[in-house]
Amino acid sequence: MKEYILPFRDLVVNPGLTVPIYIDNPLSVACIEAAAKAGKQVVLTAQHTWGYPSAVDDIYNVGTIGEIAQVLRMPDGSLHAIVRTVSAVRISDITIENGIFMGETTPIEILDDSEFDQTIALRDKIANNIQSMSSSRKIKMDKLRTVVQNYPLPAFVDAVIQMLDIETDVAINILCATTWREKLIILLEQVNLMAETMKIEDSINRRINQQMEKGRREAILQEKMRAIQHEMGETDEEMDAENMRSRIEKSPMSAEAKEKAMSEWRRMRTLSPMSNEGGLLKAYLDEMLSMPWGKSDKQQIDLKTARTVLDSEHSGMDAVKERILEHIAVMKKTGTNQGSILCFVGAPGVGKTSLGKSIAAALGRKYQRISLGGISDEAHFRGHRKTYIGAQTGRIMDALKRCKSNNPVIVLDEIDKMGRDWRGDPESALLEILDPEQNKNFRDHYLEVDFDLSNVLFIATANSLNFSNALKDRMEIIEIPGYTMDEKVRIARDHLIQRAAHDTGWALENINISDDAIRHIIQNYTTEEGVRQLQRELTAILRRELLKNDGEDKPTDFTSEKIDDLLSLQKSAGFSKKIGFGVRL
Repeated sequence: MKEYILPFRDLVVNPGLTVPIYIDNPLSVACIEAAAKAGKQVVLTAQHTWGYPSAVDDIYNVGTIGEIAQVLRMPDGSLHAIVRTVSAVRISDITIENGIFMGETTPIEILDDSEFDQTIALRDKIANNIQSMSSSRKIKMDKLRTVVQNYPLPAFVDAVIQMLDIETDVAINILCATTWREKLIILLEQVNLMAETMKIEDSINRRINQQMEKGRREAILQEKMRAIQHEMGETDEEMDAENMRSRIEKSPMSAEAKEKAMSEWRRMRTLSPMSNEGGLLKAYLDEMLSMPWGKSDKQQIDLKTARTVLDSEHSGMDAVKERILEHIAVMKKTGTNQGSILCFVGAPGVGKTSLGKSIAAALGRKYQRISLGGISDEAHFRGHRKTYIGAQTGRIMDALKRCKSNNPVIVLDEIDKMGRDWRGDPESALLEILDPEQNKNFRDHYLEVDFDLSNVLFIATANSLNFSNALKDRMEIIEIPGYTMDEKVRIARDHLIQRAAHDTGWALENINISDDAIRHIIQNYTTEEGVRQLQRELTAILRRELLKNDGEDKPTDFTSEKIDDLLSLQKSAGFSKKIGFGVRL
């Protein structure tokens, strides 16, 4: 015969107990009233769902059957009932009739071993373990002791399940156990599991509390420091420090650099802004924040534009320009600076340095030039330790800071003029900078953190091949020969005359000079392979003419005869060499 089934949310009742029930769900009320009217027992079972179950699979197939001892109907339609549970049952053939669950029940036989010593020992062990947990969880031990002393074992099991809020699946396993000893073993496992979980939670909570206490302590100390600084009139310095902390946190610098910066910032906060060390730390943090962390020029490479720029700024040297364009083409294809470091070698004045500037313009990148002439100290590249007086970053980091970009074109000028002495070998630092396998993690001694130089396009220049084989191995040597007569004339026509006019204030249309006159200057007044001396002589004739015309730039034909007249002082023996070294008698 089928019995009425009353589903409960998260409630598993053990047999042998008198259970008071409050019901306000209409279907549950109908179930109790129908069972009481028919004089039948009711099965109390747990449900999987939160709301009232609507399908057979929504309830467990194990429950506790009991007799309805009393039913009290309330004016608001709710119901109070008392059920005396008899035994655990398995439920089968469950059906739903008018929203009320019905099912066949089969009792689960339980061997009564509640008086055995092992069973009692397990109960006491559970009680003791719960007592050790009571300091962390709000457990009413007085109530549990009363249950142990005055009530049978089913009441103890049910009290522990409800007190510790044991999961429904575990409570069902306890209900299905066939001896009280098995029930207590399962319960003890849950109690021990909860105890271990609580230990972990307590450890985490202690760590959190310690961190909170540390943070609270730091906050109190910082507030006191603000008050002291306010009394000393140092409020502005405090605001600067907070602004610096905010800038560090928002900076795109690497995790290593940010950790280093925050560590130094915390040190700076403990020092007076007037102290030497505090000032040094502030200068260090300013340097860190001024570096172009993650800032790049994103302009796309256009080979046609690059060719136009090179042709407009440099006459001749077609083979050199083609090699440069090949290098730029590889950069466009790979998206990196892969390839050899270019090193332009040639006589002074042939345009080596200006080629580097033109490459930067062709790529749409920032340009920086670093002169290496006379450098003999490794610190020029790697920087100084910040503990030294007057310490600063190396020239590479300084160039990046001035560019505000991590992928500029940097020209290492006169690489053959580097020296070496007791202060270190700058060549070893330069070898690291030019090596794409090493410069990804270049470490400046002042910053003390790694910086990626692989995005920088380095170009070297030299007047001769008088430098080490190791450096030659890092670079591709491109020799720039001296200009021919016709190339010098074309350069003068395209570039030098305009430059000389700009330097002396002449209007370009007032200057009339033929190619033959330019050749006359080259043949008689210059002896170099480049065009620097030619530039100086063109500027000189414009200056002399301004002097003759009382500072006015009248339209003038600069013939060969007029040029000789204007440069007649330079014709005198040694005047051009001695003009700056006269002796006063």
